Amino acid sequence: QVQLVESGGGLVQAGGSLRLSCRASGSIFSLNYIGWYRQAPGKPRELVAGFTSGGATKYLDSVKGRFTISRDNAKNTVYLQMNSLKPEDTANYYCNYKLAWADYWGQGTSVTVSS
Repeated sequence: QVQLVESGGGLVQAGGSLRLSCRASGSIFSLNYIGWYRQAPGKPRELVAGFTSGGATKYLDSVKGRFTISRDNAKNTVYLQMNSLKPEDTANYYCNYKLAWADYWGQGTSVTVSS
């Protein structure tokens, strides 16, 4: 079993920053398989940031240059540093651990960016 716990969400003004954390526990093969998604009201869930199979990072076009995903293997934690936040970044943010045989989600953390 795998457990994912997100934290770090909140209310911030446009232009501000937040750092989200996803702490993983259980049978984690590699943090490279953890990505960050978001879902705004009335919109589908979308991948915001993740890692490629080679460990490089990948981002949704609209967050490139503003968001940074990173990982701390010692803490079994994946972070999402979000800078220059915009009202359109408002959403529930989820981390996801996905392999061919596994698909786990955290409970989500809410991010609200006021204009």
